[in-house]
Amino acid sequence: MGKKNISLTELCYSITGEYEVLGDSDRRVSIASPIDKAGKESVTFCSKSTEDGLQLIRNSRAGVIISSKELSYREEDYKDKTLILVSDPRLAFIQVMQKYFQEKIEFGISPTAVIDKDAKIHPSVYIGPNSYIGKCEIGENTVIDGNVYIYSGVVIGRNAVIQTGAVIGAESTHFHRNNQTGEWEKFPQIGGVIIGDDVEIGSNTSIMRGALGDTVIGRGTKIGHLCSIGHGVTIGKHCYICSHSALAGSSRIGDYSEVWLGSRIRNWVEVGRNAVVGMGAVVTKNVGDGKVVFGVPAEEQGETNWLFGGSKNVQ
Repeated sequence: MGKKNISLTELCYSITGEYEVLGDSDRRVSIASPIDKAGKESVTFCSKSTEDGLQLIRNSRAGVIISSKELSYREEDYKDKTLILVSDPRLAFIQVMQKYFQEKIEFGISPTAVIDKDAKIHPSVYIGPNSYIGKCEIGENTVIDGNVYIYSGVVIGRNAVIQTGAVIGAESTHFHRNNQTGEWEKFPQIGGVIIGDDVEIGSNTSIMRGALGDTVIGRGTKIGHLCSIGHGVTIGKHCYICSHSALAGSSRIGDYSEVWLGSRIRNWVEVGRNAVVGMGAVVTKNVGDGKVVFGVPAEEQGETNWLFGGSKNVQ
């Protein structure tokens, strides 16, 4: 791949919403870098809207910095660099990265992948080396990295991303003790897994199939690395399940909610819409719409300051 040569105008066109440029409007960049390691050919960002943010910008050697329009800049702050002022610098930088610096995947199926003859896979799907795909359905433009195991009975929508080591559709360890002999009896797992469009699943995450119904992951939801999603769990649309979290069987997460690093959700517990489960929380009872909980056991600590998707009755 040749060296990039991206104009300031091209950078700005990739940003949604209003922006303002301070400094040299003819500047060009070739690389995206952290703000403290950036050079003259770099584009970077600073999301801080405090004096600390101004100091980071002043100390940086970056050619272009996407920064907050809430800061008050002096002319010397952009004498040797160009600033793009926006309301959400992190989001604007993400859009620049997606447009110009994201690795492009050449779609196709690795010759070392093993695929069931009855699997229904869209021609545009990418499947990496040493992955196994059972009798399932996979929608267009979905990316499945190498060493992924997908059991039969899984339906995956369009534009999904499943990273290395993920296991989708395995049986859960669902047992019931025989009170006559004291032995554990295994509950047969005959359900499936339904994964919506635009879902991303991190490496080494396990999503178990339902016992009788399906485990469901809603459209646009993102699940981090090393998560455990139990049998019959329902996760709504555009949720974020952070790495190392565990959702026990038949728990439910409402649309637009967030479950942060290392949290635990008890079986049959419901977390409402637009809710936040804080880092390391152990949730043993239902969480209402728009509530923030954390702690062991988790207790309500406040409310979220956003509302996505309208009321809980919006489809």
